[in-house]
Amino acid sequence: MLLLALDTATPAVTVALHDGTAVVAASSQVDARRHGELLLPAVDRLLAEAGTHLDAVTGIVVGVGPGPYTGLRVGLMTADTFGLALGVPVHGLCTLDGLAYAADVEGPFVVATDARRKEVYWARYEDPRTRVTEPAVDRPAEIADLVAGLPAVGAGALLYPDTFPDARAPEHVSAGALASLAAERLAAGEELEAPRPLYLRRPDAQVPKNYKVVTPK
Repeated sequence: MLLLALDTATPAVTVALHDGTAVVAASSQVDARRHGELLLPAVDRLLAEAGTHLDAVTGIVVGVGPGPYTGLRVGLMTADTFGLALGVPVHGLCTLDGLAYAADVEGPFVVATDARRKEVYWARYEDPRTRVTEPAVDRPAEIADLVAGLPAVGAGALLYPDTFPDARAPEHVSAGALASLAAERLAAGEELEAPRPLYLRRPDAQVPKNYKVVTPK
């Protein structure tokens, strides 16, 4: 097994290779505006570092979000393209699950990432492997009672200390954590998610209201 994992749902452009036992190479760069520019060179560097080639990959793992539309689709489109070109399966994983898996927290906690517009993408976890609520997008003040007293990981938690006073690392998801979680679940015979984007809200770019359609005479 050689899994190529990637995620562009947060400001981090993160890539990793996993041989079914451990992460053999990983790379993360934080730049919210350059996902498309950074992702493929990162994959090339990672393969070179591991001394292997793309055609040795037996499966793709991609973070499906939630995340902003523009960044998220870069990773998903790249994963789909790799899967088609190589003829290998493409597995989706919730980006929040990857953050939870890497968290050094005992007991219930929250994962919260920055959703912009003064909102967070968030979910509650019983432990690093067990999510107990569906991912959602809300203003921090609106969920304060639901997360009160719980540790929280992710950039969203760090941004809103009034709601998440016990904020902890990691700040962004790592592809290494996604790959490790995917390998663990695949080894257990679990079926992973389809590689479909989890946007939770409409993209910022929309057709203007009262748009006039011009048709040929």
